[in-house]
Amino acid sequence: MSLQAILKSQYHASLVMLLEAIESCPAGLWTSRAWTNPYWQVAYHALFYTDLYLQPEESAFTPWEHHRPDHHRFGPPEDTSPAVTPYTWGEVAVYGRRCDAMVDGAVDRLDLTAPTSGFSWYQMPKLEHQLLNLRHLHHHTGQLADRLRQVTGRGIRWVGSTAAR
Repeated sequence: MSLQAILKSQYHASLVMLLEAIESCPAGLWTSRAWTNPYWQVAYHALFYTDLYLQPEESAFTPWEHHRPDHHRFGPPEDTSPAVTPYTWGEVAVYGRRCDAMVDGAVDRLDLTAPTSGFSWYQMPKLEHQLLNLRHLHHHTGQLADRLRQVTGRGIRWVGSTAAR
């Protein structure tokens, strides 16, 4: 199995798990302010950066057509930014499925031997940057799965690989 096939499998498996966390979220948890960053925003943040870092470089990125400024960022919005309006469960699920659908083509376009990430704020080779991107996606999926378990008593299923899809 090639390195590209392995990365694709792990991106797909990770996105299946994130989508399950999104689709299992009860309405009250979706926008709850019990955490610093609400559930919807953690889910959107994870998808936004997965999408961004699957690009060969920053200049190749085109945000999702429903992207709203600063909605992917954590912390208080800048004084000059518009108010942050939560995305609906359905909107984030659609974005998640869009990200999953673009994985294969995006990974195929990457030069995994490139000595740079393509993003000035990450000084590392492209392959390491892809592993970092997967870790970021896993980190936030785990956050959401933990919140879901705390509130509902249910977790999400483990998906180890989607290589056989």
